[in-house]
Amino acid sequence: MSTLSSLVDALASGAVEVVDLTQPLSDRTPLLQLPEPFANTPGFALHELSRYDERGPAWYWNSFEGGEHVGTHFDAPVHWVTGKDSEDVSQVPPARLVGPAVVIDRSAEAAADSDFLLSVEDVRAFESEHGPLPTDGWLLVRTGWDTRAHDQDAFLNANETGPHTPGFSIDCARWLAEETPLIGIGVETVGTDAGAAHSFDPPFPCHSFMLGAGKYGLTQLANLAQLPPTGTFLVAAPLKIVGGSGSPVRVLAFVPRGDGA
Repeated sequence: MSTLSSLVDALASGAVEVVDLTQPLSDRTPLLQLPEPFANTPGFALHELSRYDERGPAWYWNSFEGGEHVGTHFDAPVHWVTGKDSEDVSQVPPARLVGPAVVIDRSAEAAADSDFLLSVEDVRAFESEHGPLPTDGWLLVRTGWDTRAHDQDAFLNANETGPHTPGFSIDCARWLAEETPLIGIGVETVGTDAGAAHSFDPPFPCHSFMLGAGKYGLTQLANLAQLPPTGTFLVAAPLKIVGGSGSPVRVLAFVPRGDGA
């Protein structure tokens, strides 16, 4: 119990801070837009059941509806055809919902080029400076895209050629899935793949390779600017939806802050 007691003390003193990496979920949350003939996800909506009134004098509650992949959400392997025989979101082991995380900051590059793609060389350079990618951990990529999260048009950044948002190169997606000890990747954009990934070979390589390898995705993250390159511990808690391909998720980061002074 000494380890847990130390964590409790560190949280109380401020030596460890909890950073919320989750975007607010509402009817204004930006949505992925697929072209015809593909089906699109519904947005998120609350429906009031009672609010301290004749429908329920002492309580307030709602029903809600929306897609599994709306807002900050978790991609389970079964979400993609390459993982169709793998885990749904309810089957993900609890131990794989927590783990160490590293953050690669490419916000300057994404600001200069909205189609920026993270490469294997980028990750190798990070490892040379900060050490190897964590076993059973997460790679989070900061692009500054979270500042657009309350504006659908700016967030999707689409024109007549399609959406233009940063992501991963094909080789990088394959390498992360097949040759690293990671359990997942996390991004600030609407999906783990770049906006132009529909034209890649294979299309949407992060979904294809990562989910096909039994790994996971986190999307529409916030506040990655508050995280250090290494040393973060991540908790990603999706709803335990039986048969679900994914779920809205509350993502929390435990970050060391020196002695808390």
